[in-house]
Amino acid sequence: MFTHVMIGSNDLERARRFYDATFLSLDGAPGEMDVRGRLIYTHDGGRLMITTPIDGNPATVANGATIGIVAKSQDHVVAWHTAGVAHGGTSIESPPTERPNGSFVAYLRDPDGNKLTVRTLPTK
Repeated sequence: MFTHVMIGSNDLERARRFYDATFLSLDGAPGEMDVRGRLIYTHDGGRLMITTPIDGNPATVANGATIGIVAKSQDHVVAWHTAGVAHGGTSIESPPTERPNGSFVAYLRDPDGNKLTVRTLPTK
């Protein structure tokens, strides 16, 4: 359904350090900067794009928004969470944990405050 998710950042190099570390922990690849100055991550057909706002105003966090990313295993979820905290992210909600539906989930805010979750697919 979606072609990509685009979020704003006030510091693309800081964002690159955070997202490179977290996507590498999920067996992904480092981001690439396109000709328009957007940082792009691709994995399994999905794209996450990070940009400074084109209107010149500061990037802000979408209240109530969460970007969800699938992980292959619980170990990947823990590695993502650990890499994110080590690279400027903030652990939120709960430590990495199993949910009643069998999925294993962790939450972070990136250095710009965007809310992210990584989880395994439900087993129940």
